[in-house]
Amino acid sequence: MHKRSFLWAGAAILALGFLGTPNLALANGPVVVLPAPDTSGGRPLMACLKDRKTDRRLTGEDLPLPDLSSLLWAAWGVNRPDGRHVVPTARNEQKVMLFVVLSDGVWQYQPENNSIKKVLDGDQRKRFDNASLILLYAAPAGELFSGMHVGSMYQNVGLYCASEGLPNCVKYTRHDALAGELKLPKGWKVLITQSVGSARNR
Repeated sequence: MHKRSFLWAGAAILALGFLGTPNLALANGPVVVLPAPDTSGGRPLMACLKDRKTDRRLTGEDLPLPDLSSLLWAAWGVNRPDGRHVVPTARNEQKVMLFVVLSDGVWQYQPENNSIKKVLDGDQRKRFDNASLILLYAAPAGELFSGMHVGSMYQNVGLYCASEGLPNCVKYTRHDALAGELKLPKGWKVLITQSVGSARNR
């Protein structure tokens, strides 16, 4: 992330034992606790549905941390005290992992405390489409409900982007760009990606 974005995180960088080698999984990467998501703002739902669309103007700077927090929370945040999420999962198994590719590395979203942990170092965005950020949705490949779970997540992000005027595009191409580099459970894969730009349309 850009230096100005990390001003929001200041004292929230918790685990500092990170490996400096590009493209290798970080065993103990830094953790950034994100600001609380804004759950009271935004445009009316019907207006967001009207304006939800694919928009490929995806370049720009990293999102400020408050916006990144709300974006990730919309995808896979916890919205109830019992640990359940903003999207449904079959039998509440919650078999999903969410990663975000930023200018300084790849981070895993940790919904239980609304934080991100660095898992790969270096700017990996060029391996996708050079968007401001790329979301990677991972789930068990071939399981009946994986597509439903991931689809619910990227639709939530699309609605958030419509609310905030952010361009976004769901993609299958290059979904496997980091295959073998992300530490995923056996049988899991990145099923689809979603690129988001930072230049607002309104």
